Amino acid sequence: MLNGIALGSLLMVLSSGLAMIYGLRGVTNFAHGALYMSGAYLAYSLSDRFNFWVAILLVPLALAVIGVVLELVFFRPLQNRSHIELGLITFGLAMITERLVIVIWGERTLSVDPPAALAGTTSLLGVDYPTYRLGIIVVALVMAASLVLWLRNTRTGLHIRAASQDIETAGIMGIDVDRVSLIVVSLGAALAGLAGTLAAPYVSLDPNMGNAFLIIVLIVVVVGGIGSIGGAMLAGMGLGTIQTITTVWSPPVAVVVPYLALVIVLLWRPQGLAGKRVS
Repeated sequence: MLNGIALGSLLMVLSSGLAMIYGLRGVTNFAHGALYMSGAYLAYSLSDRFNFWVAILLVPLALAVIGVVLELVFFRPLQNRSHIELGLITFGLAMITERLVIVIWGERTLSVDPPAALAGTTSLLGVDYPTYRLGIIVVALVMAASLVLWLRNTRTGLHIRAASQDIETAGIMGIDVDRVSLIVVSLGAALAGLAGTLAAPYVSLDPNMGNAFLIIVLIVVVVGGIGSIGGAMLAGMGLGTIQTITTVWSPPVAVVVPYLALVIVLLWRPQGLAGKRVS
């Protein structure tokens, strides 16, 4: 159960960023997995040169800057192009990023040691469990609560929610949609960087790690309700937990759990668990 919650926590952080970008820009950002992978590799280098705590502070900031570049160079100038074209552009960016990672860090599998404060195990109900995985759960839950509170209780959050519902109407009402979009894309990229940093001591680092996670995250976003941040969080936690528990019972069945969930949800509720019905 705890392993499932830990995996679900990573999915929750990563999918919430993708859901924010899609909800506002309407773009399926296929480069999101590459951003996550880049965050993990940057965390590897910063942890090796400094320590993990420096990495967890600097990597999201670095990815936020990349998000600004994505918004200003690609999303904004091409906002009147079809979503398919933008999706293909982000797919190309993901391939370029993967090659850059191979050039810089190589193709070998890398690993990051957890920080000393979170090394070892913690006893829970008589069971020893890795302390770092508990740390992932705590950080993800704090992030989720902070993001929800920020979106609900701040002026910027109100503007983001309004623009996500109808960006043209929001602009007519006086909301600076360009500023809102810049915040959303940079924040979504920062969350991908945070997920990559958290994953670095948890999983092995390799250039394909972004592609493997991206497929699951796209499913999470669709199941949760396209553009719904809360839905993505709930779906990420739920799918991560169910898939991990199913692995104990039958690994071959666990592989198809996300796809089975996708088919069931789309047949039963096409708008997703938390999405709004389109008439």
